[in-house]
Amino acid sequence: MRHIVSGIIYSGICILLFATCDQPAAINRGTEEMVKLLRKISKENFTPGNDFCSEAKINYYQASFKNTSHFRDSVLIYLQLTHALLEHGDEKQAVEVGEKMVERLKQDFREPPLIALKTLAIAYLRLGERLNCVNDHSAESCIFPIKGSGIQRFTSGTEKAIDIYKEVLQRDPADGESKWLLNVAYMALGRYPNDVPPKLLLKDLGTDTSSLIKPFIDLGVRTGLNTNNMAGGSIIEDFDNDGILDLVTSSWELQQGMHFCKNNGTGSFTDQSESSGLQQLTGGLNIMQTDYNNDGYKDIFVARGAWMRQYGNQPNSLLRNNGDGTFTDVTIKSGLLSFHPTQAATWADFNGDGFLDLFIGNESMRGQAPHPCEFYLNNKNGTFTEMAAAAGCDFTLYVKGVTSGDMDNDGLPDIFISTLDGVKILLKNETQNGVVAFKNVSGKAGFHSNRVRTFATWMFDYDNDGWLDIMVAGYNFEKSLAWYAAQEALKLPDERSGNVFIYRNLQNGRFQDVSTELGLNKVVFAMGANFGDINNDGYPDMYFGTGNPLYQSLVPNKMFLNIDGQRFADITSSARLGNLQKGHGISFADLDYDGDQDIYIEMGGAYTGDAYQNSLYINPGQNDNHWIKISLEGTKANRAAIGAKMKITFAENRNIRSIYREVNSGGSFGSNPLMQHIGIGQAIVIKSIEIKWPGSNTIQEFNDVLADQHIVIKEGSPSIATVKHQRVDFTVSGTGTIGCAPVPFHKH
Repeated sequence: MRHIVSGIIYSGICILLFATCDQPAAINRGTEEMVKLLRKISKENFTPGNDFCSEAKINYYQASFKNTSHFRDSVLIYLQLTHALLEHGDEKQAVEVGEKMVERLKQDFREPPLIALKTLAIAYLRLGERLNCVNDHSAESCIFPIKGSGIQRFTSGTEKAIDIYKEVLQRDPADGESKWLLNVAYMALGRYPNDVPPKLLLKDLGTDTSSLIKPFIDLGVRTGLNTNNMAGGSIIEDFDNDGILDLVTSSWELQQGMHFCKNNGTGSFTDQSESSGLQQLTGGLNIMQTDYNNDGYKDIFVARGAWMRQYGNQPNSLLRNNGDGTFTDVTIKSGLLSFHPTQAATWADFNGDGFLDLFIGNESMRGQAPHPCEFYLNNKNGTFTEMAAAAGCDFTLYVKGVTSGDMDNDGLPDIFISTLDGVKILLKNETQNGVVAFKNVSGKAGFHSNRVRTFATWMFDYDNDGWLDIMVAGYNFEKSLAWYAAQEALKLPDERSGNVFIYRNLQNGRFQDVSTELGLNKVVFAMGANFGDINNDGYPDMYFGTGNPLYQSLVPNKMFLNIDGQRFADITSSARLGNLQKGHGISFADLDYDGDQDIYIEMGGAYTGDAYQNSLYINPGQNDNHWIKISLEGTKANRAAIGAKMKITFAENRNIRSIYREVNSGGSFGSNPLMQHIGIGQAIVIKSIEIKWPGSNTIQEFNDVLADQHIVIKEGSPSIATVKHQRVDFTVSGTGTIGCAPVPFHKH
């Protein structure tokens, strides 16, 4: 039945777009089809019923004034219009409308309702952010704790917000949201903590006791990588096989295109968004790399439609890398065309045939049409067959994160699913003779006891015991994130809302929640997340992009340093990585080739007014630890070697250590290079590198490999190749002058 439906949909699109599908093939024909389809959906979604279409809502509320004379209705319209103007990024007009609303309320009430005052306060606070963090952007803008060049120069909006929050808190002293935002506002003006009224002061905000880390430096502006996007994904990868890492970003807005920033290898980047064909491909809350056709060039998968309920019936895209600097949308041709809200997917060779398959987690909400998960088996000829029901993985849940990895070391990649339903599903891969089958082992594994709503997820070996553990980020909230941040600052307990959960693999099919023991009892609320090793000690660290669509959710992104696999230290403040704007796609990579990983983050939220400059946080170098970079190329295994297991053994301080990695691109909402960057501490020679290739599960071993180099290992080859890199210094004036300028919005 699904094949019949897919055929009908495909035929309908052909008729709609081109009158017939028998016309001769043209260059980038698939891209043209997708572009027209996305434009059609964007036009249909331009309606006030779409909560994320602020422009349509503004038009609707402005027209509504003409049709009402009732006081209560007019005040409600004022309130809704103020919110819509904020969402659209017109803070000045939002303030004007909000002031009219409050003035009108004062005529009939001794004291305006708190919701009206709080709406006006957030409008003034956002105006302050617009004038300073966006229009007067610096490397320290909106970095929590705010200091240095992040202190606002244009103060009127923020000062007015402070006055209103004081009035709100005088009437409702227990309002944690307003208390948090008041303290942040004082900090933005450089007046925290001294000028904060004692009864309203949240003490010691933005402090940590860690002296383990040196501060990162945001060089997004200098490198030209500070693209101004709404929420979206990021990939750092070598897309043209020149040995140098490039950058691709996306935005979930169907009127905002993707960006392709080619790394020139000299400290600058060239914007090839238009010439690559990516600029015209709009939308994409999440993106990830793959090599679906084993041609050696990394392709791109784009996930669309998440959060948008009935307006999220949008197609994902598979973008084939043509090897000449261009990409072609092959979604329809490959058989991947479907219409579901999604942002979560994972690529792995689930049946061991040497080609990557695809699992997609879609969003199903109560009261809305069902959107079951999809599983596409690679037919090894450029096409895929959907078989989720047959494989036992067609779950109908509100899926927000999926990840895959060989959690039981049996040579087959398994799947973990994170949902806003509170359900967590671990699927054991029981494929036999090429027939893919999954078994739900969640109960035995110990996940049924955790009913907290969750979002981002991944599998990694945080303690280097050779078994993959699972990270899943809590997203359980009933109030704004600012309220939870205030609760944490006041040291008031709150049932682990927004915390990070780590489940340790007990090596017997069971997992144990060790989050509290690891020191992860922190408020995070992660949307974007990824992991890397910022100090080259061999233990993976974690960075989280925080937020939700509410403008009151002004909380810092969070960075946690892994301490010997025994605990995680919150180093957000000392590392200067706590951007208060909403964070999404995160990628760890050594972009300046100095031997340590830098961090790129796609900033911005769900509304036009939430667009914000992306950041490139350059790692200043934390110590003199050594490293090895390993690129794998499969021959019998999938060419990208996704799923290959590595064991790196070396002597450090007279002790023998082993580091374990499984090749993947990291976490949710962001992709690291498939090249693995592995810290090896003080070792200068690696005793052995053991590779277990996916599919065949054959093992290769290489001995006595020198540290601090990038090596390439080809499956079956007895020798190792090396890649030479030129170190660049992004901090030197004059570098990075060729940038990836923002692509403007299309007009309806």
